[in-house]
Amino acid sequence: MSNYVILSPSAHKNTKVITERGAVYGDQVKYAVTYPLEFRNIQSSYPIFFSKSSETGEFFPVALLGFENNENLFLSDTGWDAAYIPMMVERQPFLIGFQTSDEVEEGKKPVVSIDMDSPKVSEDQGEALFTEDEQPTEFLKSMMIRLEALHQGYEHNKGFIVSLAAIDLLEPFTLEITLDDGSTNQLLGFYTINEPKLAELDGDTLADLNTKGYLQPIYMAVASHARVRALIEKKNALLR
Repeated sequence: MSNYVILSPSAHKNTKVITERGAVYGDQVKYAVTYPLEFRNIQSSYPIFFSKSSETGEFFPVALLGFENNENLFLSDTGWDAAYIPMMVERQPFLIGFQTSDEVEEGKKPVVSIDMDSPKVSEDQGEALFTEDEQPTEFLKSMMIRLEALHQGYEHNKGFIVSLAAIDLLEPFTLEITLDDGSTNQLLGFYTINEPKLAELDGDTLADLNTKGYLQPIYMAVASHARVRALIEKKNALLR
């Protein structure tokens, strides 16, 4: 369970955040939610697929980290073995939320929250959040920049998913993997870009996707599938 509270210098002057990576810190996850604005970095290390919320029925893109639940093949004895870490992983244990306010036109202003039950939160080790004069540290400033980027990515993703659904470009798929020891793993419950339909899109539709900034992420998601082979090799390495 999470216990998010609004971050404040008075309540969290002694709070620190551990930046090490490992299963003990909650990093042993099968996938991380990502956004089209992040696909350029994600596709360099991870396959990009889509999942569907069982509660809302909405699609969301994910960076695949493993083939089984609670499996992250990028974790090693020395930390996270990849050139880029997804922002949704990097932002932990923080979250950007919204608080009712008369100060902004929308009626709500963004606030930074922290999960006090996260194993990354400590008072003994890690990066401090506030200076002695109650100003954000450089570490906290960098986290706030990531949170803002995630908020922008979330907003951009809404239109991206609507556009993909409008042209029926997402399709379910099953990936069956045979490992070196003869065992098999099945990847179920994910969706991918329907490449034949993508190839058949007319010029006007492609131009519209491009104008909205959605065309490049589509092709990056498709290109990222080449990273599945590297993921299989990581899985096989555990069997040796």
